[in-house]
Order: sequence, then C-alpha cells, then structure tokens
Amino acid sequence: MKIAFVITRADAVGGATIHVRDLAVALAAEGHSPTVLVGGSGPVSRELDACGIRVVSLPHLARPMNPLHDALAVREIAGAISRLAPDLVSAHTAKAGCLARLACSRMNVPVLYTPHGWTIADRLSVRGGRFYRVVERATAPLATAIVNVCAYERRLAEAHRIGRAAQHRVIYNGMPDIPHELLARPESDPPHIVMVARFEPPKDHETLLRALAALRDWAWTCELVGDGPGLGRARALATRLGLRPRVRFVGSTPHVATALAGAQVFALATRSEAFPRSILEAMRAGLPVVATGVGGVREAVEHGATGLVVPRQSVDAMTDALGELITDRALRVRLGAAGRRAYASRFTFGRMLAQTLSLYEEVTGAAVPSALYQAREK
Repeated sequence: MKIAFVITRADAVGGATIHVRDLAVALAAEGHSPTVLVGGSGPVSRELDACGIRVVSLPHLARPMNPLHDALAVREIAGAISRLAPDLVSAHTAKAGCLARLACSRMNVPVLYTPHGWTIADRLSVRGGRFYRVVERATAPLATAIVNVCAYERRLAEAHRIGRAAQHRVIYNGMPDIPHELLARPESDPPHIVMVARFEPPKDHETLLRALAALRDWAWTCELVGDGPGLGRARALATRLGLRPRVRFVGSTPHVATALAGAQVFALATRSEAFPRSILEAMRAGLPVVATGVGGVREAVEHGATGLVVPRQSVDAMTDALGELITDRALRVRLGAAGRRAYASRFTFGRMLAQTLSLYEEVTGAAVPSALYQAREK
C-alpha cells in the first residue's frame, strides 16, 4: 500500500511528527510505501531521511496563516499527491489537515485527518477558536474519516458539530516498548523529577516551578527536557525563585527514555492538551505521574491508581501532589507499577498500529496484515 502522510512543520520535533515517523517506519518495515510531505526542511525531515523514509519538502506549507502561501501550499500538495498516486492520504495537525483535504477534494483518494488536538476550544483565544471551528466544520466533509487521539477529543468535536458521528474514530497514541534496563526505579531517594515538554503554550512550566519553590527545603532534584521560545523566561523564573542549580534545563534530546529511566517522578503541568505522549512514555518507564487534568489526561492517568491528577494552574495542588510523592516511596512504587501495567494493556505501539491498519483497510478496501501486529505485541 502507498501512503502519503502530510504534516506541517519540519522545523520542530513534537508528538505529531514522532507519531508520523514511527508509523512510516513500521509501515516501510512491512513492505508498504510511505512518503511524508512536510512543510520546509529541518530536524523532522532529516530524521525521516535518516530512517530511510521518503520525504517531499513543501516550501509554502507553514504554521502561520498566510492566504497566498496557503494557496500555493494547496497546489504543492495536490501536485505531490498526483505524482505519488497513493492509495491513502493521512494528514496530521490542523493546518496540514485543512490544506491536504482541500488539495485532495477533487481526487479519488481517501483522506484520513488526525488533528492531534482540536484547535477549537481553550487552546486558542476566543476569536481564534471561532475561526478554527468555522474552518473545521467546512472541511470536515472532505475527510473519509477523522482520527481522534482520545475520547475527550471526539466528544469535543461532536459538541462543536464538526463532522458526522460516523466519521469520528478514537485511536489512542501508542509507544514502542523499551528495554528492561530503561525501566525507572521509583523507589530511589532522593527523588528526581522530570518534565518533558516544549517551552511554549499550552505547557505550564511556571506552575511546576512555583510548586517546586514551595518545596525548596525538601530533598529532590528536577530536570526539564525540551526547548522552545519560552525557555529563557523559565530559566529566569527558576533563578528568581532560588531553584538553580537544583532545576536543570537540559534542552531537547532524542533520548527521552534515558532521561526517564533516571527519574522517580514524572510531572506534566499544562493548560491544555489532547492526549500527551509524554505521559505514556512515563507510564511505559514505570514512573508515577503528576499531571494537570485537562483534555484526555484522565483517560491515561487514573488519580490515585497510576498517578495524581491536579487542577489546571493550581500551584497549591501541584505542590501537594509532588510533596506526597517526594515523601512516600511506597506510593511512588505502587503508582509506577500500575502505570506500567496500564501502558502494557492499552497504550502499546502494536495496539495503535493494528487499529490504524484496520482503518486503512476499511477506507481503501485493501487487505493489510493488522492481526500481525497484534500477535507481535503479545
């Protein structure tokens, strides 16, 4: 099967680009022919190329809204799809999803759209949310199916009357497993806390840092993995709060699993989410999770069972949750083990891939060996 993936940004590695990379690599390993159409060039396109995945760079596909560039990007996508003649187009994130559906609207090719987080609610300003609701409603009929990464996202789309109910599917993100030596040891003291996130909205490093400041007399260290435009402000805040050098800013890394293996607690403070991959990575490592209860977070983290869920932008609640895990080694071990079991039963890459291939088969009528992946994962 020939699959054309379309995604907006080559300049920043994020959850959606990792998702596309992993899918493309798995498909290629089984004899399918994936191609990734991506805006511009950068770390994403280089990583795909290193993995042996064919990449088509689209110079005019970019994240900012620009009517002229967007029209040219539609033409670029249409031209690339015509040349590739894929059996299926799989578009990811809002911008690429919109333009790819427009480009394919007069072609006889099924198009799947995965938003990776609807830009229609509290992720944008009120004005921005209204604009994207109009756009999503108008372009929804052009998708053969819409893949939501969690049930919360599906409910959100249906509440805003985006697409028909029959178009919407839920396929949870999934992670490839890690070697045994990369499993964390949550019982170790003093606990080391890790947050993996870009320093840009909607991530909320400020709440985490202020919570840690309230615990400055306790025994802990913290590592913040990621980069982004807000990195300088976060460093300055950590300095003002007297947290340096106990809080380390280590930048972006392709070795997230290694960073998590050395932790005892995973934290994610955020104002808005769909279904964060970083939480699944932490659960895979056997770490207890402290996370803001937004979007589909509660579909992965069960409060008191696999982690602790706190209200959005609540420094006091984040402080209490971190303090509980810092002082209670047995709780860290119990929550971490339960999180690892939840990952193994619900959030493996094999499970996600089998469901994705089943959908491919449904919309194209092609026979793809989805059962093979389920058997492998078991």
